[in-house]
Formats: sequence, C-alpha cells, structure tokens
Amino acid sequence: MARTVVLYALVLAAAAFALEWLQYKYFTKAYSIEIYIVLVAIGFAALGIWVGHRLTARESGEPFQQNFAAQQSLGISLREREVLEALARGQSNKEIARTLGISPNTVKTHIANLYAKLNVSGRVRAIEEARALHLIP
Repeated sequence: MARTVVLYALVLAAAAFALEWLQYKYFTKAYSIEIYIVLVAIGFAALGIWVGHRLTARESGEPFQQNFAAQQSLGISLREREVLEALARGQSNKEIARTLGISPNTVKTHIANLYAKLNVSGRVRAIEEARALHLIP
C-alpha cells in the first residue's frame, strides 16, 4: 500500500512539475523582452548599490576629538567656532545671526576673521580646513 502511494505521489509530482515547466516556457516566450529589461534593471540596481557602498565614506567608530591646540594657536574664539559650526551645517548669515542672537553684520565680521585665521577665501574651503584641523566634526 505504501509503495503504491509513493508511486502515485511521484507521478503526480512529475506531472505538476511538467505543467509548471510548460507554463514557465510560455511565460518566457510571451514576455521575453520585459523579462530581459527587468533582469538588466536588477543588475544595474545591484551594481549601483555595490558601487555606492564601496565609494561612500564610512564613519570611524571613534568619537570626535576637538583640537583645542589648533584652535588656540590660530586664535579662534568660542563665538567664531560657533559661527564655523553653523557654516558647516549650511546656514546662511541671517540664520546664523538668528541662532546665535547676534546681528548679521557681526556674523560677517566673524566669517571674515575666520577666513583670515584659516587662510582661506570661501565658506567651503573654511569648512574643509576646519575639518582637516579637527576644529569641527
């Protein structure tokens, strides 16, 4: 009895597999271009994820250590450092003035002083130099 059940089960499984295979063959013929487009899209998405993962900078596990010696040797005051941090956050002069409770002209003065002390001529270079010196995270 068990042998007959196993035999019938194998025959039914083979028939189900054959039907599924035939349906797959029909599906691939009917939608072949769409399948290729999806496969290419999946490939490019996987490649993009891999390249993005390889090229993006990873955060080091160590916390930020501010370089107080560089800050003192350059003569950067606490307020100028606050302005520098706000610059790094991408705030405009008016936003920095509003955040720190000072006038926009004072912000301009602090930024001009920072440019001179860091020996740079623009916001982006000031931020890059400050990060290189570990003045801001």
